[in-house]
This record gives sequence, structure tokens and C-alpha cells, in this order.
Amino acid sequence: MHQTNYLVREPLLDPRQRVVGYELSWQQQSGGATSTLDALESLVGFVAGQVLDDDGDWRLRDKILFLEAVPAMLSTDALHELPPEHTVLSIRAAELANPDTMGAVQGLRAGGVGVLLREADLTRIGTRLPTMASYVEVRFSGADVGAQARTYAALKQSTVGMIARPVSNWADFDACAALGLNAFVGKLHLTPRPSTDSKGLNPAQTIIMQLMQMVRQNADIAQLEAVLKRDATLSYKLLRFINSAGFGAGREVQSLRQALTLLGYTPLYRWLTLLLATASTSGYSPVLLETAVVRGRLAELLGQSALGKSEAENVFVAGMFSLLDRLLGIPMAEVLANIQLSEEVVAALLSRSGKYGPYLALAEACELNSDLVASLAASLKLTPLEVNQAHLSALAWAQNVAA
Repeated sequence: MHQTNYLVREPLLDPRQRVVGYELSWQQQSGGATSTLDALESLVGFVAGQVLDDDGDWRLRDKILFLEAVPAMLSTDALHELPPEHTVLSIRAAELANPDTMGAVQGLRAGGVGVLLREADLTRIGTRLPTMASYVEVRFSGADVGAQARTYAALKQSTVGMIARPVSNWADFDACAALGLNAFVGKLHLTPRPSTDSKGLNPAQTIIMQLMQMVRQNADIAQLEAVLKRDATLSYKLLRFINSAGFGAGREVQSLRQALTLLGYTPLYRWLTLLLATASTSGYSPVLLETAVVRGRLAELLGQSALGKSEAENVFVAGMFSLLDRLLGIPMAEVLANIQLSEEVVAALLSRSGKYGPYLALAEACELNSDLVASLAASLKLTPLEVNQAHLSALAWAQNVAA
């Protein structure tokens, strides 16, 4: 499939800041609309080919995908390849005035596909809404929350899920949660949640940082084991990880020394990077953490063919660390003062330069509707298809890590 455009993902949060799904679209090219029939059909076809594994199983665990639709594509074959319970098509309410379109929508809903209505006049549709859609998009404005609360109170009694946009800051997010909405968000996945906690590293993070330092210096297994033993939770997590990750040990690993030996230094470092992000208490937000994991994995996948697998592991660390200042609630300079990283990783983190920087910059640009994606990809000799496949692959990988 020849692709000239790049995927954009936007996370949909529930009131507890967890990502329940993603809206996927093609990048809006400056000066041209991308919601043409061909573009939308190619998006559905491409996504359907990527989000199922070889056995036809869904790769994104409990996530729902939201895809824009126009009437002419409601019968497209690729729609039947996507699992209906994980698929929501968003369509303009005005389109349902056409009886054929309404019939096609009702057929899809009967088959389990979700339908999100955009630009709906809630006062006019009223009680008919549940017969037309499973979700409705509401325009959230922080100005008149009282009037909105009255409008939404009736909807809350129905089966229709409410999705708010734009929700551009955490205060609006909290207002939406109080109104009982599910919130589509603008850039909240890149915004640390304001916190009342004291800043700085907590004890768990300090030990993880110390271990990462030791791994970088190739400390011997006995020394690593001694530090691990000071933190029972950490030891437990390592044993649980090694026994669940299919390392082919053949029998349960019960000693820390054996776990460390089996795992090896590079995978251990990568595991500690993930752990450091989850050990955060200050700016902790599930959506920020998932963004960090996707970014790290995407940057790694983008760099694999040019850098080789083991070097690309360093790009993963750079990707994860690029959000660590927000996850830990401390400036990047302080993060870097606490841990010794290779010069290449530091160059990537501070200025997106060096050998790894461009891959990190490209992974970041994929999170936004940015014209930079095309130029960064071209400079790295990556095609739109390669970038888009890596993007969905990173999304799937992140679900397994979270689990």
C-alpha cells in the first residue's frame, strides 16, 4: 500500500486519566483536507491490517479506536476486519438525515460497531439520541458549566457516552469529569498534572537510579543483587517480570542473582527505565506514562534498521527519559544530574541532536499534527509506511507493557 501521509493519534481519557482509546487520523496537510473518501478508506484499511496479530487477535488490549467516517465508506470491506467492539466511527449528525445513511449506521450498530455523532444539536435530537449513536461529541466550554451540566444530566441517564472537546488543561478536565463526561483531550498527554506533592526523587526512584548507574558501569551481579535486596518491592517486581516475560527458564526463577544473570545488562537497564517512570508520585498521570512508553518504543523501532537492535535500545531509553522531567516533576537538568547517561543519549535529550536525537524528534512529532514529521522522516530515509507501521506497533507494544 503506497502511503504519502502520516498517522496522528489523539488519546481519549476517562475521568481517572486512563487512556481508553485513540482517535486515529491522517495528518492534516497544510492547505488540503484529508477527510476525502479515499483517504478515510485507506486509513481504515491500513489500521485493520496492523492492529490484528497473525491469529487475528486484537493487539491493543482494551483500547477502542475512533475513526472518522463519511456515508460513502460505511460499506467498505476493511470495516469488517476491525473487531466491532473496539471500533467507533465518528460521523456528522447532519449526514443521518439521509435515510440510506441512517440505515447503514443502524446496520453497523446492530453488528456491534460504535458510532460517535459530531455536531449534533442535542436539544433537537433529545430522546432519539440513543437510537442513533453510542457516543456524542459535546463542545466543552469552561464558560457556562451550569447550563452544560443541565444538558448533560439527561444524557447521563442514557446509554450514550459523552466525549468532550476541546479539553486543553487539567482544570477543564476536572470540570468534565465532574459533569460525567469522557474527555477527548488536546495536549493533556504531554502536560504534567499539577501536584501538591513535594518535588524530587522518592526513595524507590533513588534506588532505581542507583541501579541504573551501576548497570551503566557494568557492576558485577553480586553488587546489583545487594542493592536490590534493600527494596523488597523492587525484588518482587523483578522476579515477577522474569517469570512472566517468557525467558525460557523452564522453571520458576526464585533467586535475584539468577534473575539478573538471565536478564542481562541491556534488558535490565531498559526494564529499570520503565520502572523509574512508574515509580513517580508527583506528576503521575497514566496518560503521560503511556505516552512515554509509546514514544520510547516508537523511537527505538524507527532507529532499528539504521542503528541495529542493540543501539536502538539506547534510543528507547532516550524516548522514555524525554518525559521523565514531567513524570518526576523535576527539571531535566536535575534528572541528568542524578544519573549518568551516555553522551549520545544526553545530546538527544537536551537538543534532539547526535545519533539518536532525530529519531526521538520524529517520535515526538508523531504525537502532534506536525508538518515536521515528513521532513524528519525524509532526512532519516524512512517512508511514510515505515513510520506508520512503527507507530501502530509501538502502540500495541505499550499495551502489553502496561499489562
